Amino acid sequence: MKLKKIMLLALAAVMVLSLFVGCSTKKDDKKDESITFTVGFDAAFPPYGYQDENDEYVGFDLDLAAELCERRGWTLKKQPIDWDAKDSELKSGAIDCIWNGFTIDGREDLYEWTEPYVDNSQVFVVRADSGITSIAELADKIVAVQTDSSAETAIENEDNADLLASLAKLDRIPDYTTAFMNLEAGAVNAVAMDIGVADYQIAQREKGVFVVLDELLASEQYGVGFKLGNTELRDQVMETLNEMASDGKFAEIAEEWGLSDAVCLGK
Repeated sequence: MKLKKIMLLALAAVMVLSLFVGCSTKKDDKKDESITFTVGFDAAFPPYGYQDENDEYVGFDLDLAAELCERRGWTLKKQPIDWDAKDSELKSGAIDCIWNGFTIDGREDLYEWTEPYVDNSQVFVVRADSGITSIAELADKIVAVQTDSSAETAIENEDNADLLASLAKLDRIPDYTTAFMNLEAGAVNAVAMDIGVADYQIAQREKGVFVVLDELLASEQYGVGFKLGNTELRDQVMETLNEMASDGKFAEIAEEWGLSDAVCLGK
């Protein structure tokens, strides 16, 4: 009788332990604090990702990544990269994804993509006193563009062959801070760039000095890009982004960065 009682107590203990373990597993299904999520980004691409006056890496995309990691229990590593080296960084495993105003259009088969989360356009910025009011008036002018950017790709697209042929020079530069310095100094006549970045850059400078031409160079969408074949990580990120869109956190972060009109996820 005593042995039977001991066996029953042992069985009950095993059942309680099993329930405890089961609950723990379910609770931690989406969380693993041992995972470091390394985001590759251009540190000179405000408002999506950049280094501020306190030498901190900040931006809309980095705030999204931070919220995502908080929800999944991951550790976020913000990894600034040379934009023209992004592919080698991704393929080598130095970064887990490219998340920084990264254009899907024209790259659909080169990466594993999340759904688009920002609608974006490529535009031209000129000095307000330049007298340039249309794309046609850029003929025989010098246009600056960031190396390996979506704007560079758009200008070099066969649909814009006549535009490219009409330019005096397409000046490829490393970042948009340099581009605006050159534009202000008169070393270039226009800068081709993402509209969100253009609006941010213009807002940081003296009012009325720069304007965006009404005509668009191209329209596009942003997504988070992963190495081909890495669908598991892509799906995990997309799942959490959708949760953020559903509960309003995504829209809240977009509003903080003045991008409410540009975001498209969940709309």
